[in-house]
Amino acid sequence: MILTTPPSPSRRKGGGDLFRSQNMVLPFSSQTFFNISMAIYFLCFLGYLIFSATRNKGLGPFSTSLLIIGLVIHSGGLVVRWLETHQTGYGYVPLSNMYESLIFFSWTIVVIYLILEFKYRQKIIGVFIIPFAFLAIALTSIFPDINAKITPLIPALQSNWLTIHVTTCFFGYASFAVSFGVSILYLIRDGEGSPMEGGSKWLPSTPILDEINYKSIVIGFPMLSLGIITGAAWANYAWGSYWSWDPKETWSLITWFVYAAFLHARLTRDWRGRKAAILSIVGFGAVLFTYFGVNYIISGLHSYA
Repeated sequence: MILTTPPSPSRRKGGGDLFRSQNMVLPFSSQTFFNISMAIYFLCFLGYLIFSATRNKGLGPFSTSLLIIGLVIHSGGLVVRWLETHQTGYGYVPLSNMYESLIFFSWTIVVIYLILEFKYRQKIIGVFIIPFAFLAIALTSIFPDINAKITPLIPALQSNWLTIHVTTCFFGYASFAVSFGVSILYLIRDGEGSPMEGGSKWLPSTPILDEINYKSIVIGFPMLSLGIITGAAWANYAWGSYWSWDPKETWSLITWFVYAAFLHARLTRDWRGRKAAILSIVGFGAVLFTYFGVNYIISGLHSYA
């Protein structure tokens, strides 16, 4: 992320100065919170994995309880990160760059997963979903290009539209990540000759997996739609045009069409099962390219992210 514009005078005199004038000292950095939550997510993955293999009735609920603890710590880290932006004098919601978006992406994945787990009581799907939450945080440490340093926002990011746009988009992305993980499990469960086919009662049935896949996309599609709409409003605020066919905008629209096709096929042609699972996987591939590919392969107005 290349930033050349210093924070505006209004930002220098805002909440950041208030925190600094009080000599507020945070006992732990946000990175500490994120590292702890990442470790917990990995332990939860192992817990769900062992639960799926041993069918230990106590291990599943324990893993879910541990996951909730990880989410609380993760949430605390987001709050601390926000306080840290105020300490530097910039004072913004931490959703402005690749580092912060990955941290938030991980958080939204856990939130969506827990909602669906509480609804369907299928803890085994955590084996295929929680790794995404772990990897999203892990990527911030693996790749040197992902910088955790707090820096001033460029003018285009100094808008409340940023918070609304990014929040809605990532809740959509998280829902699609869940549908992807469930679709992979569906294909394994339904595969011809698979040892999981039909014989293992502890695995979710294919109709349940298909239902979770569908409901995940039902959650994610309106979120993505709202994200695109608020993104257009933000673009008009920042650049004077609602739509400019920037690569990020174009690929967001492609992703939207993939999931729109999924819902259309489901509602009009009753697409279920393997076809729905495959289309869900294709859709998440579009999500990943929209998120990572556009930022690192194709230059555009969103290259700062």
